[in-house]
Amino acid sequence: LIIKTFFVQAFFIPSESMVPTLEIGDRVLVNKLVYDFGDPQRGDIIVFENPNLVDPERNPFADVWNWLIEGLGFSTDPEKDFIKRVIGLPGETIEVKHGEVFIDGQGIQEPYVGEASVDDFPPTEVQDDHVFVMGDNRPNSQDSRSSLGQIPVDKVVGKAFVLLWPPSRFGWLSGD
Repeated sequence: LIIKTFFVQAFFIPSESMVPTLEIGDRVLVNKLVYDFGDPQRGDIIVFENPNLVDPERNPFADVWNWLIEGLGFSTDPEKDFIKRVIGLPGETIEVKHGEVFIDGQGIQEPYVGEASVDDFPPTEVQDDHVFVMGDNRPNSQDSRSSLGQIPVDKVVGKAFVLLWPPSRFGWLSGD
C-alpha cells in the first residue's frame, strides 16, 4: 500500500489511443516519483489525471475501494486517468501539418507513431507549467488537440516505464 501510494502504480490501458506502443488490456507500471526530481521530457509516456474531471463526492469506503482497485491496475473510471506521450514542453510552439508534428517550426522524428493524423493543428504555444500530449494512434486519441487541452504538470501522476502485462509483451518503455 505504501509503494502504490508513493512510488509505483499499475495502470490498465482501456483504449487504442497508444497503439502500437500499448494495446487495449495492457498493464503498465508508472514511476510516481520521477517528476519530483525533474520535469517531463518530450517522448515520455505519462499518466495524468483528467484536467476537466470534477471528482464526485464519495464515502470513505468507496475511496479506499477505488484506491485499492486502481493500485492493482484495474481502472474503475476510464475518464479519470489518461496515458499519452509528451510532445510539447512549456514555451514551445507545436503545430501539425499534413500529419507531421513541428516544434518551433522544426519537424520531429516520431518512430512510435502508428497511423499519422491527417488533421492539421494550428500553431499553439504550450503554457508555462503545462505539457502538450498526444496518443501514438493519432486518429483515435483524445489528447491535447481536443477537449483535454494542455495538461498542467501538477496533474501528472508519473511516467510509465515498463509494460508488465501481458507477459508476452513485457518490456521497458522508452521515449523513442
